[in-house]
Amino acid sequence: MTQLTIFDEPKSTAKTEEKINVVSLFSGCGGIDLGFAQAGFLILWANDIDQKACETYERNLGKHVVCGDIQEIDYSTIPDADLILGGFPCQDFSMIWKRGGITTERGNLYRNFVNLVSLKEPLMFIAENVKGLMTANQGKAIKQIIEDFSATGRYGYVTKPHLVNFADYGTPQLRKRVLIIGIRKDINCTFDLPSPTHQIKNYVSSSQALDGVEKVKHNNEHQNIKCSTVEKLKLIPAGGNFTDIPKDSPHYVKGMISHVYRRLDPDKPSTTIIAAGGGGTWGYHYSEPRPLTNRERARLFGYPDDFIFEGTITEVRRQIGNSVPPVGILPFAQAIKPYLEKVKAELCLPI
Repeated sequence: MTQLTIFDEPKSTAKTEEKINVVSLFSGCGGIDLGFAQAGFLILWANDIDQKACETYERNLGKHVVCGDIQEIDYSTIPDADLILGGFPCQDFSMIWKRGGITTERGNLYRNFVNLVSLKEPLMFIAENVKGLMTANQGKAIKQIIEDFSATGRYGYVTKPHLVNFADYGTPQLRKRVLIIGIRKDINCTFDLPSPTHQIKNYVSSSQALDGVEKVKHNNEHQNIKCSTVEKLKLIPAGGNFTDIPKDSPHYVKGMISHVYRRLDPDKPSTTIIAAGGGGTWGYHYSEPRPLTNRERARLFGYPDDFIFEGTITEVRRQIGNSVPPVGILPFAQAIKPYLEKVKAELCLPI
């Protein structure tokens, strides 16, 4: 695939562009890495524990992905890098599920990220997580995470959390996430977040995102659903959810989160696409009474149509729903690249 060529070594020229090397943790199927690769970064090494996600990553981004538990990997085998990326597991910080935050084993996986930053001392790191991280454990989780990152390594890091809605950066989905950005304290240049590329008035809508999607071959299978589900969806208008079903209807359901039987609004971005769950949480088409296909989900994240996912419908759904929208992270990568090029040219390091 054409994406693989971005990892090739450049041919010898009189003047070559400064390489910005990246190591990626909790990489999943490669959403965040794809955005940075498209911006010209060189991804040296990536890791995830999910076998199918790693197969997807390797197929689309390269063989530098190592499948395995980060807690069991020898850090000395991981290359040094200018930038470390990663989205440490978010379920224990999610606002949808019961949260344990940093008190759980999964919630503590961020410490592996901290430890690698301490060892490799990159110029910069970016850790992505759910909006719920900001309030998990009564706000103690984000405070502890910031403190741990700030004090790590010989230099320490100026570490700040930023709440980002990726719809503001061209993603056809209202997806709010926290980007924890750390810059090594011996660097004297400040980094400013890129300005939003979109506003509510010109958000990319679901119908724009799904235009022509039926022509895409891969990951576009339709699910078999119950007749009762079809009847429920017929009672829900575009943009609505289970609350639109009349209470006197035999198809009425109650006591559920807003994601249940949520249909897209063709004139607006999708609401947040989630990675798992039954009971009507698959996300549903605006004009047809059916669940979204995985290719439609991928379009709502901004994956290109030639990015092919490996696995069953459920496995691919999980990969997409757990990922960072590559189209939304791209403006951040495009802003970070010249910043780090300037830093590497020693314009911002102390004399």
